[in-house]
Formats: sequence, C-alpha cells, structure tokens
Amino acid sequence: MATAAYAEVSWERMSNAIEKVRQRLLRAARALDQAGVPYAVAGGNAVAAWVSRVDEAAVRNTQDVDIVLRRADLRTAHEALEQAGFVYRHAAGMDMFLDGPDAKARDAVHIVFAAEKVRPDHTAPAPDVSESEETKTFRLLSLAALVRMKLTSFRDKDRVHLRDLMEVGLVDESWLERIPAGLRTRLQELLDNPEG
Repeated sequence: MATAAYAEVSWERMSNAIEKVRQRLLRAARALDQAGVPYAVAGGNAVAAWVSRVDEAAVRNTQDVDIVLRRADLRTAHEALEQAGFVYRHAAGMDMFLDGPDAKARDAVHIVFAAEKVRPDHTAPAPDVSESEETKTFRLLSLAALVRMKLTSFRDKDRVHLRDLMEVGLVDESWLERIPAGLRTRLQELLDNPEG
C-alpha cells in the first residue's frame, strides 16, 4: 500500500487556510457593497459572527463563504465579483464564484438565492437579504433567519452550527415558539440531545 505524501504540520498552513476564507469573504462583501448589490452573509461565517458576539473562544472556523443574493441581482453581482478576481461557475446545481481560475469549489463564494428553496425537498425557502444587519465589515444574516436556514437544511454541519449557537445561549427552548411549526421537531431534537 502506497503512503500518501503529506505536507509538514504547520501553524502557518493552518492560519493561512483561515485567513484565505476571511479575505475571500471581505473581498466579496466589498465588491457587492461597492456595486450596490443587496446581500447577506450566511452559513458558517454567519454562525461564527454570531457566536463571536458572545464567546470568541467558541468560534468554529469554516472553509467556504455563503452569500444570500436575490436572483434578480445575479448579473450585477457577477460583474462586481469578476472585477474582484472571482470566476463564475455553475456546477452540481450550484452558482458559485471561484477564487481565481484555478480554484476548487471549496475555494469559492457559494450563492444562495433569496426567497428560493435551496433544494426542492426543503420545507422553506431561503430568507430574503432584507433579514440582515449591517456590521463594520459586511451585511450579516439575522439570527432568526440563520436559525431557520440551518433547521431547514439540517445536514450534519447545520446541526453542529445550531449546537454552537445553543452552547453560547443564542438559541434555547424559547425558540420553539419563534420558528415555523414545521421546524420545531428538529430544534427539539437538538435541545433534547445537545451533545449530539
């Protein structure tokens, strides 16, 4: 059996990976802001932003950038992001902007279309970009919209993100009355089993 060739373990490589995601997010947000395109940061970066407001030590890193856009703004967003060095791709049913011509899908800004279902089997559409707030660096999806998105997708990583929000007290039993009835069973499952 052949042994795989690995790079050396390095703090620099680990911190570079985190910094690349951060820079990708900031570049995309700046390009969209300058073009006047309404958007909201979602996904793992939104979870990290919300968690950091309560406990910086509880922040989990993420490997990609998810941004909610209105489909009607895709053309303007496309132009703005390409001017910022991103390359548009539509693959596996997903619209994304790769961070350069040789980048992988992991090195991309993934687009979620506002008010549309991410997958046909989802019970609810993604929130609109209006469900967001301005921060010093980017527009951030509201906590309520983010929780609904995570409960709707409910993949392993979504459950982990929801548990992160629960761990710092941002989501608790009071949310059962604040979310659509169709999502309550999922939240209750997490509340009953917070350790997974």
